[in-house]
Amino acid sequence: MTLTQLQIFSLVAELQGFTAAAARLGISQSAVSHAIRQLERELDVELLQRRQGQTELTDIGRQLLPRMRGMLGLAETVRQEAADARGMRQGTLRIGSFGPTSSMRLLPAILAQYRALYPGIEIHIDEGPDRQVLQWLQDRRIDAGFVVLPEPSFDTYPLLEDQMVAVLPVGHPLAAKPSVSLAELCGDPFVLTEAGSAELVSHLFQAARLQPLVRYRCAQLLSTLEIVASGEAVTLVAEMALPRTPYPGGYVSRPLSPPVTRRVGLAVLSEAEASPAARAFMQLATRLQREGGLTG
Repeated sequence: MTLTQLQIFSLVAELQGFTAAAARLGISQSAVSHAIRQLERELDVELLQRRQGQTELTDIGRQLLPRMRGMLGLAETVRQEAADARGMRQGTLRIGSFGPTSSMRLLPAILAQYRALYPGIEIHIDEGPDRQVLQWLQDRRIDAGFVVLPEPSFDTYPLLEDQMVAVLPVGHPLAAKPSVSLAELCGDPFVLTEAGSAELVSHLFQAARLQPLVRYRCAQLLSTLEIVASGEAVTLVAEMALPRTPYPGGYVSRPLSPPVTRRVGLAVLSEAEASPAARAFMQLATRLQREGGLTG
């Protein structure tokens, strides 16, 4: 069993196809197929199945995938610790991000300084819903991820705190109020966004034993805001997720009553096992947070 075989298997599983994995790696499809056959032959199990043109993990393949990704992560940590002894001149850092708060408010400031300090570190960024970032961390697909706190399953580093706000169409009766309650948001169609606060929003309503009239579910915040601006629904999002300069006449935001805060931070599966590149990213982010460099 080689690290190359494990890398190919992990990528085929991620992309759900031999052709896509071959294109990503820049090798032939036959080379990908050969590596998978060799790995399956050595383990004496079938890891992948092809059904109607799609590639799916077998039960044992699904069970072994996190362990193999863990082995790849450990190998990368070993390489980076060796590079760290030489001044961390090379390595890879995989980051998971969600929505505008982390992707537009936090990441640019951190990355600008990180790249200046460690130009040899290759950075990969995947963006998805907040719950997806948690799954990527658990599956070891990323080294560090932005998450909504608290997250007791991971080692976390708080970076930012803001408040949840109701977002309403201009001219909505609730827009005339200084603040809005959760119960008041249950009287209109509701649009739920996956862009960073979906779990928190759902938990807030459940804890209050309220049921919003969810009529829309959007993966992107801009789609959510467009629906609100059109007068079709109301929503609840984090204040710092909103654009700094919303288009005029589109929507208004009002704080919740009682107020609800949201905390955002970085998370790693284990600080003790984090690679030098990931630890350096965490240390830089927390330093910028202390110095006020992440609130601009």
